[in-house]
Amino acid sequence: MSRAPARNGAAPRRPGDEDDICPVCKSSRYLNPSMRFLVNPECYHKMCESCVDRIFSHGPAPCPVAGCARTLRKARFRRQTFEDLHIEREVDIRRRVAGVFNRREEEFESLRDWNNYLEEVENLTWNLLQGVDVKETEEKLDAYKEQNEEGIKQNAAIESQENANTEAQFAAQKEQARLRREAALNEELDERREKEEGMREMVDMMAKGDGDADTIARESQKVVLKKSTARRTAAEKSRQQAAAVPLFSIQGLKPLTQAAPEKEYDPFGGYAIKPEYYYLRDHYEHSWLDSARSDAQITAGGYDVGEYCARAMMEAFGGLGVFVQDEIGGRQMRAEKGVGTASAAAAGGGGEEGVDGDVL
Repeated sequence: MSRAPARNGAAPRRPGDEDDICPVCKSSRYLNPSMRFLVNPECYHKMCESCVDRIFSHGPAPCPVAGCARTLRKARFRRQTFEDLHIEREVDIRRRVAGVFNRREEEFESLRDWNNYLEEVENLTWNLLQGVDVKETEEKLDAYKEQNEEGIKQNAAIESQENANTEAQFAAQKEQARLRREAALNEELDERREKEEGMREMVDMMAKGDGDADTIARESQKVVLKKSTARRTAAEKSRQQAAAVPLFSIQGLKPLTQAAPEKEYDPFGGYAIKPEYYYLRDHYEHSWLDSARSDAQITAGGYDVGEYCARAMMEAFGGLGVFVQDEIGGRQMRAEKGVGTASAAAAGGGGEEGVDGDVL
């Protein structure tokens, strides 16, 4: 379907031009194709450049869009990069958050820590984009920026240097590609010239009658092949030298230091269960023990004479280190405490009556 020509010399109407209207002066880009729109990152309300000059040239002023009372400054107005203002706002927020949380992957020892850091940054960015807990999120940004000011500056400098190196590498790569194209073209021209020179020499030798025609042709081909081989070898060597220059650098997590080997697990936490008053031998001479060691009826069930000896010795020396007077004193204290409790219960009427009426 053809479009009707514009009237009165105006520019042809384009799709979306009906939305390009300044909300302040109501000027349309359809009538003024050279009109430029500017936005301010404070509120992202777009207005034409003439309105910005007229309203904000004398200093800060409130946004003229109805319902917006934010104070705007002319220095912060800029041209709109994306057609959708929501994308424009998201890009600005992500750039601002990334300027503060600019830690690098090589600062982390594990991939989990790096991913957790990225998730935290994304949560803060999402809060700012969706307007969720904006005040708390801004406070976190300011606190993190104040605490890590030195690290942020260092990482920013590293990133700037890396960007400069990347641009230089791309420029070197483009230059190498240009040199390779020129070398290939020169190689083709040299090969063509050598063939022509070889043909002329062969014709001259045949005209002079210096030998047989077949012999002259073979010798000329050998000379041309030798020159071509030498030229290709030199070109391949130069290409290898150019390819040896690194154009990319690979970075990753922080190199891990080798951890000390773990000690053998001790279920008792260093406490040694050893007898203090006796020494347990591996073999005791006794007639019954000797018969028990060799009797199949006893050993078939898994009976161990050594365990019997260990238990017997432990029971024999188990009473050493126990003082009966201390045990008696402790029992008397517990008994007195029990009597006092029973008396208090009886006085409070909280005791139970037995069969004979005594308080239990």
